[in-house]
Amino acid sequence: MSHNENSKRYDLEERTFEFAKTSRAFVKQLPRTISNLEDAKQFIRASGSIGANYIEANEANRQEGLKIKICRREAKESCYWLRLIDTDGKLEGDQAQLLNEAQELMKIFGAIVRKSEQ
Repeated sequence: MSHNENSKRYDLEERTFEFAKTSRAFVKQLPRTISNLEDAKQFIRASGSIGANYIEANEANRQEGLKIKICRREAKESCYWLRLIDTDGKLEGDQAQLLNEAQELMKIFGAIVRKSEQ
C-alpha cells in the first residue's frame, strides 16, 4: 500500500472518529425529552458504527465492499436520526454541521462502493 493510500485511510478513519466524538458532545447538550432520549440513542449508535465498520473494512479485505456499504448505510441513518432530534432552537447550527458531515460521509462511502464495483 502506498503512503498516499495509508494517509487517505487514516484521514477517513480519523474523520469518522471525529464525527462520532462531535456527535456525542452534541447529544450531551440536547433538551432531555422522551423523544430526544430515544432518537439520540439511535443517532449515537449509528454515528459510532460508521467508523467502527470502516476500521473492520480495512482489516477484512474479503468483506470490504459489504462493510463500506454498511458505513454508507450508517451515515444515512445518522442523517435520519439527526433530522428527528429536537434542538429546541438552540443547537440548530451544530445540528446542521453534523447533518452536513453525515451527508459528506455518505457521499464518500457511496463513491468507494461505486469504485469497488467497477
